[in-house]
Amino acid sequence: MSVKPKQYIPKAGLEGVFTALSPLPLVLSGVGADPGYPDIWERSLTAAAVALWFACGLTLARRPIMGKLLGAGAALAIYGRVVPYLLTSPSAALAASVSLVFIVSLLVNLRVDALRVQPDRAGYRLQRSWWGISAVPLLVVISLLFPSVGRLEIYGVAAAACIAQAFFLHWAITIQSWRRVVVSLLSMAGLFFSGVWLSALWVNCLVLFLCPAFLLLMPRSLRRSGRFEREEQWWELLLGHPARILFTTFFLLSLVGAVFLRIPVSTSTGTLSFIDAVFTSVSAVCVTGLSVLDTSSDFTFTGQAVILVLIQLGGLGIMSITTVALHAMGRRLSLKHEKLLASMTETGHRDLVQSLALILKFTFIAEGVGALFLGVEFYLVGDTFAQAFWRGVFTAVSAFCNAGFALQNDSLIPYQTHPLVLHTVGVLIIIGGLAPAVSLVIPRWIAGKTIPIPAKIALVSTVVLLVCGSLCMLVFEWNGVLAGLSFADKCQNAWFQSVTLRTAGFNSVDLAGISSPSFFVMLLLMFIGGSPGGTAGGVKTTTVGILAMTFWANITNQSQLVIQHRRIHADTVYRAVTVMVSGTAVWFLVVIMLEVTQSIPPRSLFFEATSAVGTVGLSIGATGLLDEIGKVVVIIAMFLGRIGPITLFMLLRDEQAVSDTRYPIERISLT
Repeated sequence: MSVKPKQYIPKAGLEGVFTALSPLPLVLSGVGADPGYPDIWERSLTAAAVALWFACGLTLARRPIMGKLLGAGAALAIYGRVVPYLLTSPSAALAASVSLVFIVSLLVNLRVDALRVQPDRAGYRLQRSWWGISAVPLLVVISLLFPSVGRLEIYGVAAAACIAQAFFLHWAITIQSWRRVVVSLLSMAGLFFSGVWLSALWVNCLVLFLCPAFLLLMPRSLRRSGRFEREEQWWELLLGHPARILFTTFFLLSLVGAVFLRIPVSTSTGTLSFIDAVFTSVSAVCVTGLSVLDTSSDFTFTGQAVILVLIQLGGLGIMSITTVALHAMGRRLSLKHEKLLASMTETGHRDLVQSLALILKFTFIAEGVGALFLGVEFYLVGDTFAQAFWRGVFTAVSAFCNAGFALQNDSLIPYQTHPLVLHTVGVLIIIGGLAPAVSLVIPRWIAGKTIPIPAKIALVSTVVLLVCGSLCMLVFEWNGVLAGLSFADKCQNAWFQSVTLRTAGFNSVDLAGISSPSFFVMLLLMFIGGSPGGTAGGVKTTTVGILAMTFWANITNQSQLVIQHRRIHADTVYRAVTVMVSGTAVWFLVVIMLEVTQSIPPRSLFFEATSAVGTVGLSIGATGLLDEIGKVVVIIAMFLGRIGPITLFMLLRDEQAVSDTRYPIERISLT
């Protein structure tokens, strides 16, 4: 009787990945080295971490409890080795502590198949080799993030590649493929001598070359074999839960983006600190727009292209793009992932792929038209053709994704008297902040036809907020930041600022000079953000719309919320309250952390915290004054502001969380 693949492929994958990553402590040995730390303790803890992680990889699949304990011990050993450095760097201490908690929680929640089976040896070893070789590039990425000239770091990368090659050699011997045996032995010898003679850069290049080369030596029938028919679902280990899938995709995308931004060709100076690379990458992926560097001058064309790609992937959602790509290749996601994406895009399971394809088409058409208009205007203003084209494309994508990155060091202030630029960017921000499905029903809504209730709530809330924001900016800043402009330009810039406060991050006036009333209005609009399904952040317009209708129903003594002869369920109100309270709690914690750690005026910190949590990207000067720990706090705030609301929506929509248990009613006085 044949053994089902799901009974042993995960075991092979765990063994291959964790064992191949065991030299990680060697790669990190140069991070935070303290000359005053006893050398014997540093070496002992590094050796212990390597041994414990290697043992974890060999035992986790067979004895899960022991493997998890060994993995936790390895994480603690690494943490203990850098404790002296953490005591001198608050930002590193915060990042290391978060990483430690994440690794331990991942090990605790890791589910390993407990069935005792005897799988096909060749198949098991082949899968172990596949996973091991595929995991090695991760160490190369880490070594690029933390560059060092120490030999231990070089030995770590080479050792990881040798371990993966050893798995490959074991499989080749099992199937008696002597050609593969010879190739594996030669590569291991080459890796050994390269670690002795070559620099870290050449070792990394050699490893990155050998990994795909050995994957090509895998049998072509691997994916067509019935034995491994579930291989296309290798991501189930990390992407098997809504919260995990969002965290993993955005985290990995931010990590890869930071690596590319650290490449010398990406910056004008050829160097970029780790914290600044991560800050810029997270800001782009989370479509925020806050930046500690000047995008136009500090980054080269390559660096700007990397930022643009990160903005596009972060705005659309990498899982949406992956779904359409897999469908084009004749594959599909699991029902769990389809349910997640259907909830995120406000669609049903049956039309998921068609809806995602429509989103991509709508996005690229809107960005293309916007880039055309902006490119023409930039060219007429005085840019060269190539410069106008690139600025048009970059600004259009950044505007539609509500990112706020600009290729001008003062955003759109130079174009405050150019209506075509302001209104083109404004339209892109609005339709990007709305879900594509909502944007497409705007003509029907304007014509007075019936549209879906969620779309109507989003549109009405958006229009009310835009109009009120424009009037407030016009009234409060008539003789303020709008002074010196003509009547038409004042109206257009007031409108544009109201639009960009919907988490877009562009500005056409100097925000450092805004008055106090405008300041509070801006905080409110940034906190609310855009609509569900769009690229904007915040607590969403539908949340505020539901709470406003609830408020009106209570003061008018109505027992139900009714719109278009439909009753809004009480669960929707509870979810809106939960989203609002959780968003407020996160904002409050970020403000407190910044107030405690930064010597910056409270007014600037309030604005910075709101901009980060709402993924807005506007700043009144605090971003450039942040120290390392302040940057880490803002990075976490941007990350939570992007994935937090989506994750919370997914958890609140979990049907299993709804309880029908009836209890006696208790009335509580609120006045």
